[in-house]
Order: sequence, then structure tokens, then C-alpha cells
Amino acid sequence: MTLTLPSPASPLKIGTRGSPLALAQAYETRDRLARAFELEPTAFDIVVIKTTGDNRAMIDADRPLKEIGNKGLFTKEIEEALTSGGIDLAVHSMKDMPTEQPAGLMLDCYLPREDVRDAFVSPQIRAIADLPEGAVVGTSSLRRRAQLLHRRPDLQVVEFRGNVQTRLQKLHDGVASATFLAMAGLRRLNMAEEVPATPIAPEDMLPAVAQGAIGIERRSDDTIAAAMLEAIHHAETSLRLAAERAFLAALDGSCETPIAALAELSGGTLQLRGQILRPDGSEALADQQSCAIEDGAELGRRMGEALRARAGEGFFSH
Repeated sequence: MTLTLPSPASPLKIGTRGSPLALAQAYETRDRLARAFELEPTAFDIVVIKTTGDNRAMIDADRPLKEIGNKGLFTKEIEEALTSGGIDLAVHSMKDMPTEQPAGLMLDCYLPREDVRDAFVSPQIRAIADLPEGAVVGTSSLRRRAQLLHRRPDLQVVEFRGNVQTRLQKLHDGVASATFLAMAGLRRLNMAEEVPATPIAPEDMLPAVAQGAIGIERRSDDTIAAAMLEAIHHAETSLRLAAERAFLAALDGSCETPIAALAELSGGTLQLRGQILRPDGSEALADQQSCAIEDGAELGRRMGEALRARAGEGFFSH
């Protein structure tokens, strides 16, 4: 097949949300494609699409995500543009992605995964253990809320939404003493040094499924996009995410369920850690297993089903 490459006259349209982090991820995708095919940046258009989750009024009001919708909050409008042909590729933070794609769309390209850890962010305090009794901590993540309350049930947790800059401003305004961000986002924004952030080891706070990973979605029948994306696809990240997302799918995970997982590779072995929590943090169930790398997705499915059986009905009820 002769590959018809994009050009300034006929650019490849890359769809993304408009936050600084989303744009950084879209530019990284563009730059990797440009290098792989020796193209100028002008052969690509970055198309900003506003999603339901980007509603400014909802962010400012700190509306909980579960009151607005589910994981499709940050993807629905972008995927609609992809399906209609308004864009050619969609760049996503993989931790925002549902485990199934709409008919006609394919998600089979991942960029090299960044730092998977959460970051504890506070102008004055360096760690969760140092928070005074009853301190107020802000987060919009049910996973982080549950993990925090499991360790420190004395703390007060308030809803805390918005991009990195918005959340830092809220800390400055005294809305909370601390919050959490993903280390991957801080690194991609080149803010790891200027933000008062302390990385949290996965042993202390297991990250969200697919945290730190960028996925690029395309139309299933777009052979040109498929061939281009193959050149920048990172196989190791794909193997890790296959295990984590299978774990999530087995648990029917959404933004309303506190679920964490992390797959790591060593030689020919994949190790998967998984955790589920009650939303109030009163109980946590975890498992850790290893398998051959190629069996990661099956291990994720089995581990998820086993933890779901252990949890029983009503475990995730609010």
C-alpha cells in the first residue's frame, strides 16, 4: 500500500480537549508522528473540542463527576467528531477511557507511559502522614478519596475539580490544605519542579488504571491512520494496559467505583496489582499475581472477577 502522508494543504486533524495537559499530549502525538515520517508540524492540525467534563460552571462549582456522567464525560464529543470525520485522530488520557469503544472506532496505539505515581500536593505539608487531624483535602477522584480515608478516616475530603492551574489556585485560596495530581501530568507540563508535589509510591497509593498513559483513537476503516500510528505505538505500554483494563472491565469500573491497578513487566513476566475500595474508605480488598506477559489480559480478567466475588453485592454502594 502506498501511504498518502498528510501535508499543509491536506493536514491530519488531531482532536483533543483544550486543557493545557490535553494540548501537551496532542502536541507530543503530533511531534512523534512528524519525526517518524519526516513531516513538518504544519502537516497536522490540532483541533480543540469541548467535552461535557470541561464545563466551566461545573468545574467552578466542584460538581462531583458522578453527578454529571461517567467516563464518557471526557470522550463523548471527541469520539463523535472522530466518527463524523471532523477529525482523523483523537488523543486521550487513558485513565479517562471507557473499556469499550463505540462501533467503528479503534484504540490500538499507545505512547510510552509516563510516571504512574500520584503526587501529594500542598504548599506547607509534604506527606499524607503529616496532615493534622481533621485537615481538609480536596480531590474529585473517588479512588483517591477512598484510599485516603482508608488510611486517614479523620480527614475531611471535599470535591476538587479543574486542571492543574485551577487546583493550585484553590489551594492558594485555602479551599483545602492539600490535593493530589498525577505525576505524569506534572512532567508533561514541565511543572514537576515548580509545583509543591511529593510523589507517592504505588505501595502507598496504587494508581488509577492506565494512569500516565496516552491513547490515540482512530476510525477502524482508516488504513492511513492505522499505518501511521503503528510507527509510534509502544508495545510495552500496550501489554501493561491490556492487563489493567481487563481488570477494570471485569469489575464494571466507572467513575463511580474506586478501583486501582498497576501492571509492571520484568523480563518475560507481568506482575499485576489490583485494589478495590468501598467509596467511604472503610474497606479495601487487594490482590497481586504474576503471569507470562502474553497472558496479562486474562490475568486481569480473572483477578477482577475474583475480587468482585470477594466483595459481594453492594460493595461499591455509596
